[in-house]
Amino acid sequence: MKLLPPDSVRLLSSSQVITSVVNVVKELLENSLDAGASSIDVKLENFGLDRIEVRDNGHGVKAADASVMAVRHFTSKICSHEDLEHLETYGFRGEALGSICAVAELIVTTKTEEDDISTQYTLDPTGKIVSQKPSHLGQGTSVTALKLFKNLPVRRQYYTSTKKCKEELKKVQDLLITYAIIKPELRLSLVHNKVVVWQKTKVADNRSALLATLGPSVVANLLQCHQQQEEPEIVLDGFLPKPGADYSSTSSSAPDKTFLYVNNRPVQLKEIMKLLRQHYCAQYLEDAVRNRYPILMLNITVSPSSLDVNLTPDKSQVLLHDKEAVLTAVEALLVSLYGFRPSSDSSAEKQLSHVKAVPSLSPLQTDALEEGKEGGVVHDLSLNVEENILDDEHEHGGAVSSTVNAHTLIDRQPSNGSSSSSIADDWIVSHIPTEPQSDFSLCEIEMSENISVESLTDTESPAADASKGQIPAEDWSRGTALIDPSSGEALQPITIHQPSKPNQSDLAQVKGQSSPNKKMVNAITEKGAALTAYDMISNRTIRGPLSAAALFKKEARAEVLREKPTASLQEISIAVHERWKNLREEDRKKYEEQAKKHLEHHGQKTKQASEDRCKEPAANTKAQMPGQKRKAPLSNQQLLDELFTVQPQKKLKMPDCKPTQPLPCSVAALRLQLQRLSSRSHATPRDLQLVNRLASQNAWVILCGQKLMLLNAFGVNEALLFKRLLEDNILPATSLQNPVQLTDGNLGGAQYTETLCGMEKHKPELDGGVFFSDLRLVANGFKIKLTGGLMSAERHLEVTAMANCVSFLGVEDLREILTAILHRNASTVKECRPLKVRSYLQSEAVRLARQLPTSLSREDAEETLQRMKLQLSEDNRACIHGRPFLHHLKIFSGS
Repeated sequence: MKLLPPDSVRLLSSSQVITSVVNVVKELLENSLDAGASSIDVKLENFGLDRIEVRDNGHGVKAADASVMAVRHFTSKICSHEDLEHLETYGFRGEALGSICAVAELIVTTKTEEDDISTQYTLDPTGKIVSQKPSHLGQGTSVTALKLFKNLPVRRQYYTSTKKCKEELKKVQDLLITYAIIKPELRLSLVHNKVVVWQKTKVADNRSALLATLGPSVVANLLQCHQQQEEPEIVLDGFLPKPGADYSSTSSSAPDKTFLYVNNRPVQLKEIMKLLRQHYCAQYLEDAVRNRYPILMLNITVSPSSLDVNLTPDKSQVLLHDKEAVLTAVEALLVSLYGFRPSSDSSAEKQLSHVKAVPSLSPLQTDALEEGKEGGVVHDLSLNVEENILDDEHEHGGAVSSTVNAHTLIDRQPSNGSSSSSIADDWIVSHIPTEPQSDFSLCEIEMSENISVESLTDTESPAADASKGQIPAEDWSRGTALIDPSSGEALQPITIHQPSKPNQSDLAQVKGQSSPNKKMVNAITEKGAALTAYDMISNRTIRGPLSAAALFKKEARAEVLREKPTASLQEISIAVHERWKNLREEDRKKYEEQAKKHLEHHGQKTKQASEDRCKEPAANTKAQMPGQKRKAPLSNQQLLDELFTVQPQKKLKMPDCKPTQPLPCSVAALRLQLQRLSSRSHATPRDLQLVNRLASQNAWVILCGQKLMLLNAFGVNEALLFKRLLEDNILPATSLQNPVQLTDGNLGGAQYTETLCGMEKHKPELDGGVFFSDLRLVANGFKIKLTGGLMSAERHLEVTAMANCVSFLGVEDLREILTAILHRNASTVKECRPLKVRSYLQSEAVRLARQLPTSLSREDAEETLQRMKLQLSEDNRACIHGRPFLHHLKIFSGS
């Protein structure tokens, strides 16, 4: 390890701060991967607050580097910041262990391939070694963090809630799954409080890794994709949802199953995520898909020189130098898979269709539109521009007056008593003065927009200037200040439409009141401009279509914010308007096509809602007669009566008795028949015989002499399997990295050593060593080697291999075998089994017995009974748990 130069430290330093358990696990996990580990175990106690241990089988830390392995800015991965251009590791700053030391007690145990034994180091808060001692662990590194946040009680208090702790454990599991998918050759396990929470074995490829982590039902709907680009060099590999697959199985409500990688590094890329969601959601018409995230895995491989990972402390965000090329490559892959789809967001689909006719938009109107969206309710503020062109003689005179009637939506408080609102809510008023007026009835409305036509001259009439900015108080008081441009009449109050069909008298009355030459305009159903993002169709809210200008503004506003984050709303509105004004014709047509598709989709939804409304029963739409007193519906009255009227409890009707048929049964006759059967054997009891099977208890009744017994077939199979394992099973031995030396001291004395040396051996090998071949040793999982001859002064005994399937098997169990041979003259394998081995074989017998069928046929029961007679003695007819095979069957006779 080397200390980075000061200039590199200034460029790479990130002020790394450990704020959670998942931060610690991520840093240690990436260190293990950088060390070439193929197996990583993560163990937590008390959700990681008491203990976090990450153990791997990597290269380990050399003894020369141990003193600085936790000191800040010491690293073996790079030498200077120029090495970032060809970075191939996850870490590079040299801050991880030092940051963990500052918030926890750190213990590092490591061993390289050259070391004879592993060494355990205890570190202080500054990363320096406090103490060291030898350890028994194999090659690799084990980092243990104890008492996390012990010196930061505020941070530790955050985890006092059990919900927070479980969420942190879920984050750790998601982190391991993320690396398990991109590293299929890696074995990973997560243990919490000595319970295995999640694990993954080594697999061949990414598809197998997805199968192990997400399950076959999800992977069955994923399609493997590959795309390569030469200049710049970009390679895309991954698994994307199949086109047309059910979205419930290929998407989730959270982004935790959307795995994005850049050069095998898990990252968060908002632009690519947005692109993936747009193309995926464009396949479906359901609105519920818009808020879901596709389940996929995508690995983007670029040149290390075109990637900057030194952005955030956790390195979860990267900077792509060729971002546009990457986005183009990803979009090309998505188009080839899903076809061309509009890259639009239908969360707010109601926009103007006539904005193209307006040469410019004022900043105030655009700001109002943005504020409406950011406020939580998306209002599609549209301009209703009505140009009053003068006569032809004025046009020939060289001056054209264009009167602009621009409206702004009036903010109001919602009404709790009615679903309707004032007619002024449907029009846009740019500004209402807040200063008190001398005459209370006077209300001045200043128009915020004056749209100029190219042919508009600089000279205007003084009368137009005087009347352009004000509305007379008399017109406002009479209700004729605001004019509906579609009809030319003053705006009328909103008519609340009831969902009922009027009768003939109502229709005649309405016709009589209305003039034949005058058309009544309803501000809800026949308004001149679409003002909200939702339409009320048959009492249903249906999203309206987005216009071309709205689609462009939605994308351009985000670009303006990225280019100038400190821009005000007015500056953003002006910039967006200028971009729309200078947009090329082919790009404008693209947005118009998208708006047309939105309009078609809206028409389908409107038609469907209207058809559903027509299907409602006519009884629910019966109109109320004029002058008739309104009454509560009969159904509600009946419901109230049932709820508040105390009714007498009904007598429970006794269920009808089921038909029965008496069957002849006599216990005395059964006893007599059994006595006859037993008398045939005279005084000698007969052998065990099957009688019949009890289907309810899944057991067999057997005759044992003069008694009826129940046979426990499961216990018999357990005992037979255990007896066979004791006699024949040979435990597989695994080679030890460090052989265990055998001496008179650890064997119990010289007589035990002599007994061991007198056991059967193989032929000597080339090096003069001899391995013991006695089954009493080999079957119990011990492989022992003798070198130097049989003389006590020259011989050397060592255990080179031992069974790892038996927990804590050691020299004590070997001494138990030698004790059985020395004191009990044990000559068979069964007699020499140690207690630990016997317990292991008992559990294996139970496991194998549970795999047998529970329901035995007569042939199987007879075979089990015959094997019990032949292999098990009279004194040994009990299962491995001490329960007898045969139980007495008692018959109770009724009175």
